Amino acid sequence: QVQLVESGGGLVQPGGSLRLSCAASGIIFSAYGMRWYRQAPGKQRELVATFTSSGTTNYALSVKGRFAISRDNLKKTLYLQMNSLKPEDTALYYCNVYGFGKDYWGQGTQVTVSS
Repeated sequence: QVQLVESGGGLVQPGGSLRLSCAASGIIFSAYGMRWYRQAPGKQRELVATFTSSGTTNYALSVKGRFAISRDNLKKTLYLQMNSLKPEDTALYYCNVYGFGKDYWGQGTQVTVSS
C-alpha cells in the first residue's frame, strides 16, 4: 500500500523559510515523478513544483526563484524548500506521486504565512 506523509508545515512570518518533506512508502520511489501542489481556502488546487523521474524540475511562476524542489531516492523523500515566503503562499500543501497510470496523494501539511 502506497503511503505519502507530509511534514514541515507551520506558521511563519513573511520573508521566512520552511522546508516541507514528503516521506513515501510502498513504491519504487525513484521510478515515479513527484509534485507539490497547494490549495488555499476558496481556490483551486495549484501545481507548485515538479521533479520528474528523469531529473527535470519545473516551477509555477509564482514561486520560481523562491522555492526549490528536491528528492532523496535513497530516503524515499521529497522536499520543498520555501524561502522569502509571502502571505499569498498560505495554503495546504500536498505531495503527489505520479507514473505508470497511477496517482497518489498525501494528506497535506498546512503552511500559514502571517505576521
